Amino acid sequence: MAGAGTIRTYEDFVKVHGLLLAAAGIPQSLYHKLFEKLSTETFDGGNYFQVEPVDDGRQRRLVLTSSDSMAKESNIFLVDHALSFRLSDAPKQLQEVPGLVERMASLMCVDIDLNSDSEDVDDVGSELYDSKLGVMEIVEREVERVRKEGHGAVVWLELEDLDIDDDVFLSLDLPSKFPDLIALSLCGNKLKAAETIISETMKFKCLKALWLNNNPILQNWDDSVAEVIIRNCPGLEILNSSFTRKYTGWALGFCGGIYDKDNPGCGLDTDRSLQGLTSLDLSNRRIHSLRNKGFSPDVMPSLSYINLRGNPLNDHSISDLRQLLQVFTELHALEVDIPGPLGDNAIEIAQSIPGLSLLNGVNTTKILESGKGVIDSVLLPRLPEWTSGEPLLDRVLNAMWLYLMSYRLADDEKIDETSIWYVMDELGSALRHSDEPNFGVSPFLYMPEGTLKSAVSFTILWPTKNIQYGDECTRDYLFGIGEEKQRSARLTAWFHTPHNYFIREYEKHWQNLKSTSSSLVKKASTTTTTPTSLARSDGHPLQVYTDIPSVEELLTHPGFIITTNPKEADIIWTSMQVDEEARKAIGLNDQQCINQFPFEACLVMKHHLAETVQKAYGSPEWFQPTYNLETQLTQFIGDYYVREHDKSDNLWILKPWNMARTIDTTVTGNLSAIIRLMETGPKICQKYIEQPALFKGRKFDIRYIVLVRSIHPLELFITDVFWVRLANNAYTLDEKSLFEYETHFTVMNYRGTLNHMNTPEFVKEFEQEHQVKWMEIHSRIKQMIRMVFESAALVHPEMQSASARAMYGVDVMLDSSFKPKLLEVTYCPDCTRACKYDMEAVTSGGETVKARDFYNYVFGCLFLNETTHVSPL
Repeated sequence: MAGAGTIRTYEDFVKVHGLLLAAAGIPQSLYHKLFEKLSTETFDGGNYFQVEPVDDGRQRRLVLTSSDSMAKESNIFLVDHALSFRLSDAPKQLQEVPGLVERMASLMCVDIDLNSDSEDVDDVGSELYDSKLGVMEIVEREVERVRKEGHGAVVWLELEDLDIDDDVFLSLDLPSKFPDLIALSLCGNKLKAAETIISETMKFKCLKALWLNNNPILQNWDDSVAEVIIRNCPGLEILNSSFTRKYTGWALGFCGGIYDKDNPGCGLDTDRSLQGLTSLDLSNRRIHSLRNKGFSPDVMPSLSYINLRGNPLNDHSISDLRQLLQVFTELHALEVDIPGPLGDNAIEIAQSIPGLSLLNGVNTTKILESGKGVIDSVLLPRLPEWTSGEPLLDRVLNAMWLYLMSYRLADDEKIDETSIWYVMDELGSALRHSDEPNFGVSPFLYMPEGTLKSAVSFTILWPTKNIQYGDECTRDYLFGIGEEKQRSARLTAWFHTPHNYFIREYEKHWQNLKSTSSSLVKKASTTTTTPTSLARSDGHPLQVYTDIPSVEELLTHPGFIITTNPKEADIIWTSMQVDEEARKAIGLNDQQCINQFPFEACLVMKHHLAETVQKAYGSPEWFQPTYNLETQLTQFIGDYYVREHDKSDNLWILKPWNMARTIDTTVTGNLSAIIRLMETGPKICQKYIEQPALFKGRKFDIRYIVLVRSIHPLELFITDVFWVRLANNAYTLDEKSLFEYETHFTVMNYRGTLNHMNTPEFVKEFEQEHQVKWMEIHSRIKQMIRMVFESAALVHPEMQSASARAMYGVDVMLDSSFKPKLLEVTYCPDCTRACKYDMEAVTSGGETVKARDFYNYVFGCLFLNETTHVSPL
């Protein structure tokens, strides 16, 4: 958008900014007030609002504190931007601007020392932080404390954050010293060996709870380790904060705050102890069944609140689980995943449990009246997480996705290819989410000189409802996005949504992929003839019309001649999309050959390529798990949660549907980031190849040129020359490196230093470095490429056209086992243009195949059926 001259009047302001004002949704009644505040840079929000900490300082909220109420659309406010950046520049900017990372850490509530709250710890607990005391001395002091208090034997022992390793743990000989121990916490130590833990814990005969949280052992933990421990500790009810299937009223009492170090509960009548329990938080305990003697209204007659979030509860049917809860006559408040084990609809759950007044914090009367089956507003917030001692920069980079907003610059000529991300100042960032917000919020570019070059970015907010003193001010994080655009799933970026629902959807998706049979891929019909040469019988060269300069410059084969008139051409080699309307407009006929196949988008657009491969082959080894985020976000989140639970690799690469040169492409393992990146355009999310084959420590990929003469029968050729494209930096998975283009990407034609190798040199050095035979790898790659085009022939037989022949770039990466992985297929014009860059790079390395020769081979193969320097696939 552009204008001319300095903005002096309100009329000038509206004339220049009219489209922006309308797009932002700002009421016209506020235009004049906005102009006044922009022209005078008036930031007066502090006169009306106050920022307050919540959730023990882990969040902030914005509250109206002016003495008067604020009417709907009565005022408008400017919010400054505390940080603006293009994504790849984020770490560098935070590091280089003095005080910026500290400000962001404070704004995002990640400057808190999570281990600093030791004031309320008892005498022994406070000494755990005294590095001068040895572990043995702490144990002895615990024995002395119990003796003085007259409790008898030590039955509850907490040895947390003491750097206890496997050898120290064995030397303590705890089973001999404390044979009656019922609870042992070893959180935050350095225990690694499962065998050590198993051999020692099986010696405890009375153990009810064992906590090993935040120990290295959990990195390789699996169900088999847990099963051995549980089998050898017959009374164990809690393991690593999860309930075992042996849990009793004692575990329920622990979660209800009745049993702890001072009141361990051993030797007590558990049923009687739970009689007065009113509130029970069982969230995230991995409980499979509530069929338990302790979980009954006879044992807990006063229970009025239960939190069951985050539990599979998969031993129950929906009706069975509802019946179990119905018998708690005093139950008035319930928290549960929706969708989840009690059902997928809040209304049905509220109706099924008599006497329930609050469901997930929402009044059940309101739920029934609204008719809203899914409750968004009461999801628990996804607060930033970090480990003790983690640098502030890393904390900020992980937490920023909970606060970021974005916009994209544009003028009369073009739209900027990469988005600007920004963080509002402390006031704006305190606006929390609501499904029924009372403020409208929008980024706004003010152009005081009437041009984009003079633009200054702000965020504008205004009341959309009447607000009273003390009310929290809120915005809708997903304004304008409904369920047709996966609203509930997208809220996962900011809130803890029900794991079970997403995992179920992922498992269904995975089963569908597994059931797809590659045997469906059929050979092309034998009734279709192989394309013949287009060579003229009179010996005259074929006329080629092209709008691609490199073809016009380098095609010198005597069988072809360039023409500037498309109507006279035998071959149209163009960068334009030529459909039936374009044919008619240009005046082309059906006999003219064109360098594009109908429906080729099924290969060259990334989301269609994934759909094509999956429809034909399901999930072949050579194609990474891939999700179209516009339609499969739910299934992706389920996959992410499964990998997170299994501690599997969870790094993903996001690619726009139809953009080249890695524009708007991001590598991240942050779930919030993945969901938020949908805001900058449609994308696929593909499992990142975390362990690729490397060449001299650097990542690389390979571009193959595939020539397609026919879809039915499938007639493919591959050029003898391929191009190896190398990253400039040594490969690493260090988190900050994910922002480094020259570490994780190899396409350096447009960014960074060009780094190619010619074919023979690469093959020789790669074979020497890895002790492999390249021809075996090359054979697997060729087989994979043929399967890619076979999938297109199967799923889209309508691609076949007698007047179409084309060239495609196929980009391939090898994993650490030297197995090929398909990255993408490149559209013919893009591939044609890129070949000039690639060829010049190869030529400079001494390769004998010059760029001019290459185009001659391509055209000779496609249109004259020549096979020099090409091989059939």
